[in-house]
Amino acid sequence: MNFGGFLAIVDEVSQNLLSICGNPGKGEGFLMEALVIHGNEACARGAIAAGCRFFAGYPITPASEITELMSQLLPRYRGVFLQMEDEIASICTSLGAAWGGAKACTATSGPGFTLMQEGIGWAAETDTPIVVIDVMRGGPATGQPTSSSQQDVMQARYGSHGDYEVIALIPSSVQEAFDLTVKAFNLAEVYRNPVIVLTDEIVGHTREKVRIPETVETVPRLGPQSSPENYVPFRAQDRGLLDGMPSFNQGYGILVDGQLHDEIGIRAGHKPEISALLVERICRKITDHAEDLVDVEEWMLDDADVVFITFGSPARPSLRAAREARSRGIKAGFLKLRILWPFPGRIVDRVARHAKRFIVPEMNMGKIYREVERVVAGRAEVITLPKLGGEVHTPSEIFMAIR
Repeated sequence: MNFGGFLAIVDEVSQNLLSICGNPGKGEGFLMEALVIHGNEACARGAIAAGCRFFAGYPITPASEITELMSQLLPRYRGVFLQMEDEIASICTSLGAAWGGAKACTATSGPGFTLMQEGIGWAAETDTPIVVIDVMRGGPATGQPTSSSQQDVMQARYGSHGDYEVIALIPSSVQEAFDLTVKAFNLAEVYRNPVIVLTDEIVGHTREKVRIPETVETVPRLGPQSSPENYVPFRAQDRGLLDGMPSFNQGYGILVDGQLHDEIGIRAGHKPEISALLVERICRKITDHAEDLVDVEEWMLDDADVVFITFGSPARPSLRAAREARSRGIKAGFLKLRILWPFPGRIVDRVARHAKRFIVPEMNMGKIYREVERVVAGRAEVITLPKLGGEVHTPSEIFMAIR
């Protein structure tokens, strides 16, 4: 096939994708006021409500229900579902769909998340909005395919090579699985960045009542404000963010390439100054807005001597333990992180000015404990409370850590 014929096929595919995906910014209602569903279904429904119209995935426990449900839901909303041969193909196809004009998503668990890391790095380097849902399970390697863990929290932050930043949201309930999936798509559009929903097997397979509105507030895919002849695709605008994102075949000439590049998109990996400017920009567009990305839930922190810092499934028994401690006269507080990355250091620092002890329950060997310890910097005692094996802490186990 000659190059002209290839471009004709690309143009046809892109126009078809735009036509079937409609307006990727429009959130649609599709049901009742309340449903009893599990967390994986909540993620799938949250993606649809946020405007996701393309999903490529490969089944993997405990995330398979998301792929299955997206195959059923997307055709009802003029969307596209593709089951790929593996996780590498899944993320790469989703990234292509994002540049084709769709809000796109994929879902996986630990081993598949590992395979997606190069694609996540490519998304960061090319300012591509993409949502990845990781339903965490026990590892390493094949690990515990149907058991829960929080062992991917650092892989979400540092999994791909090079310097870049991600946004990672972490629900602790089925309602939050819906709400934070919607938020993930909105943040991906605002910051033109990969956004990760770090759920886990317990949240994914827990069934609870979830209230799903007929419409949700969504951030639409905004096209460039500049004309094609004046458009500079990778030049920072106000607040360090980019001009709008065009789709292929809309008249904007753009090279989207994995090599470090200049503001036009031309490869510049051999030019140290230009390469450094790009890496600094893609990092600072997140770090400079870290305060805008704080999302925490606070309970009884003002006078707390001991504070539980928690996220995901352990948040629920931690709150129960904090309530039990208060009932016994112990000044306990509770801080739940709903956005894990960027880490909300300012909030932890504020609490560390008066708290005497921090307890960090997590379903790993103590990964976020180290982040808390770094921020606290010796001003208070920081106790790690790890739990492995696929089971979440009980409230009594967490309460006993106070003693």
